[in-house]
Amino acid sequence: MLNKVTLIGNLGRDPEIRHFEGGSQVAKFSLATNENFKDRNGEWQTRTEWHDIVCWGALAERVERTLKKGQLVYVEGKISTRKWQDKDGNDRYTTEVVSNLVKSLERRESGNTAIADTGFPSIEDKFETTSQKTPESQTASVDDDLPF
Repeated sequence: MLNKVTLIGNLGRDPEIRHFEGGSQVAKFSLATNENFKDRNGEWQTRTEWHDIVCWGALAERVERTLKKGQLVYVEGKISTRKWQDKDGNDRYTTEVVSNLVKSLERRESGNTAIADTGFPSIEDKFETTSQKTPESQTASVDDDLPF
């Protein structure tokens, strides 16, 4: 079985962090992904999906320090649905992406860096490496060997 989610989108708000007894912490933020398509009249439309992202432990702390509303990020994790009760005792369900990897896709000049190390070169490393190549070697696409 496989439960894996990969998203690239923009933060809808700054991450919110909560600290628990025993030292554990959780960060939550919303992520917007866009889908562009033509409607039946041939007009381009954009549909935005909002995803609730949850990060635990050290990742939560790094997310809080590094990410801000509007930033473009790469998120990997799993879909998780939890049941809870509202103040009237009604059962409610929340579906979230519990993340194990969050990576900023913003350029380094803006002060943002990767939040988790994937073992793969970052987008920023690709730009730096490409700019150092000879003109003959720059014919290959920068996106050729990205991990996603």
